Amino acid sequence: MPPSVYPTGTTIYYPEKCWNGYTLFPAELHHNNGYGAVLIDMNGNVVNRWQGLDGFPNKMLSNGNIMGSTGIRNMKYGFQDMVDLVEVDWDGKILWKFDRFERIKDPRQKPRWMARQHHDYQREGNPVGYYVPQMKSKTNGRTLLICHRNLTNKKISEKPLVDDVIIEVDGEGKITWEWICSDHFEEMGFDDVAKETIRRKPGIGPMTAGWGDWMHMNSMSTLGPNQFYDKGDKRFHPDNIIVSGRQTNVVAIIDRKTGKIVWQLGPYFTANEKLRKIGQIIGQHHAHMIPRGLKGEGNILLFDNGGAAGYGAPNPTSPEGIDNAKRDTSRVLEIDPITLEIKWQYPTPMMPGSGRLYSAFISSAQRLPNGNTMITEGNIGRIIEVTPKNEIVWEYISPFLHRMMKTNMIYRAYRIPYDLAPRADRAEETAVPRIDNSKFRVAGTPKAQGERVTRIKH
Repeated sequence: MPPSVYPTGTTIYYPEKCWNGYTLFPAELHHNNGYGAVLIDMNGNVVNRWQGLDGFPNKMLSNGNIMGSTGIRNMKYGFQDMVDLVEVDWDGKILWKFDRFERIKDPRQKPRWMARQHHDYQREGNPVGYYVPQMKSKTNGRTLLICHRNLTNKKISEKPLVDDVIIEVDGEGKITWEWICSDHFEEMGFDDVAKETIRRKPGIGPMTAGWGDWMHMNSMSTLGPNQFYDKGDKRFHPDNIIVSGRQTNVVAIIDRKTGKIVWQLGPYFTANEKLRKIGQIIGQHHAHMIPRGLKGEGNILLFDNGGAAGYGAPNPTSPEGIDNAKRDTSRVLEIDPITLEIKWQYPTPMMPGSGRLYSAFISSAQRLPNGNTMITEGNIGRIIEVTPKNEIVWEYISPFLHRMMKTNMIYRAYRIPYDLAPRADRAEETAVPRIDNSKFRVAGTPKAQGERVTRIKH
């Protein structure tokens, strides 16, 4: 468990070592009319807050507008279904809206159109949705969304499923392309034991409203221009889409034209020495290809959560075989998709259980233009910027406490350049040196009269 008393705001900041800018994140995930999307400066000062704009996630476009959602469906009837996806300006005016994916009639509610968007979306022009030099999201461009759809697929299970569907909509909100995850179940390489576990319990839990959230897709982005496609490997076509399935421990690349899976990591990591060196990835989030123009371009960057995920044989900690892979630490990995070599990771490999980074769910990683990486350790509301040598040069702890869940968790954060938000009041960058924890005490703690030292006698 993390400490119950801890500082909030910016706790470490070395301006000369950081890629300085603003940081955008949803302050209170999944709370209708909650704190909304928050934009902070490097010293943790709030420079704008879009109250009521939920973020699954929030993103700032190249024109300075913000994307997010104006509300969430009652989770009794639909797990993590956002009612819409919107684009708003600096003052919160809605400029674009999509909600016409499915018409929903919930108990004691009038029928309404919903986007059922969840976990990710991408606006045309920028493959990953975070700042990349020379790449600009297109105003009124096409938008990719991950959405939910309730269905039954007896090749997977007799039980009802809430499936992941990727759609593309044009600037007018017309659906122009669709990909249904369950149609590609057989391509994912589950063994017979895992298939039996999925058949019996396809991700059904206390939060899923009785539906089988079997894949639980939590990120999706296009690959964008990359060296591997330039060298002739068609699996890495810039329009192809990389997705992450949290519950399955699968990262996969989808061929945009055929819909087939053409590259995959997981669900198993024992088949050869390359995979064994990576080690089991569990419940990962925000898997994406580092865009051209950033250090490590072409490599796959992801937040390997640990926690519990996967399907397989029952074991003492998983009597039904669901969530049968477990690890109580997290790591951020940068992997060459051809050689499967780990090119960089945070924290540095160390003894298991060291606990330096751990978020069993949510979280993300963004490669910054100076080569640093910004990491969202979502479960405890912590964002850090680390150098290639793993030095923490900026740390921020969210002070925004979710009023229902009593947690300051952050789903995903993004660093953006100052000039993307010209109307923000740019504060002076003030260094915040690391505190010596051995000497830090809460104000008001009574001082001891003196330190008594007892030496062991041999």
